[in-house]
Amino acid sequence: MENSKQHLEALSSIKDLMEKSTKFISLSGLSGVIAGITALLGAFLADVRIDYYLNSYSLNSRMEPSTTFIVDNLTLELFGIAFGVLIISIFFGLILTIKETKKNGQHIWGKNSKLLLINLLIPLFVGGIFCIILIYHGLYVLVAPATLLFYGLALFNCGKYTLGEIKYLGILQIILGLISAVFIGKGLLFWSIGFGVLHIIYGALMHFKYNNKPQNTN
Repeated sequence: MENSKQHLEALSSIKDLMEKSTKFISLSGLSGVIAGITALLGAFLADVRIDYYLNSYSLNSRMEPSTTFIVDNLTLELFGIAFGVLIISIFFGLILTIKETKKNGQHIWGKNSKLLLINLLIPLFVGGIFCIILIYHGLYVLVAPATLLFYGLALFNCGKYTLGEIKYLGILQIILGLISAVFIGKGLLFWSIGFGVLHIIYGALMHFKYNNKPQNTN
């Protein structure tokens, strides 16, 4: 019985070593929770600003304000909110990931983290350019579905270089993006679910799963 337990512990140790050598496993679940909360706050603020501009346009309709001026101002504000959410999420993500990296004995800028970053950034970069093109053509209602789709593809693409659960999060984002593309005009709602709710659920599950994982002792 004791030998079987030792064999299982040895196999577990070998598995951990293989994962550390082939995958970047130091992603922080808490960073996902923080990113989700930040996204929900950003979505709430965006909704407030959208209502403000709609109400202002309705109240001042007799003055015939420039629709282009209103749309441009609102777009600029929404871009600022999204950029703020991104910066906050990246900041806390880096801090917590560095902490996890030290705990797991990995290098923050090793081969695995480079592969993870490359496979994550390529779809995100393409998606960002595509969203700018959509905005340029005035197709604002397709921006939210596009961000969810490309983000989901990015997560799925880099899933083989990190925790396997990332792939499932990516699949959910892709599905949500496709549904959002059907229900035009509900982009902010689906954006909140994808970047907010799903991140919080995923982050919490990953935090409790891996933080409560028993450590091997010699």
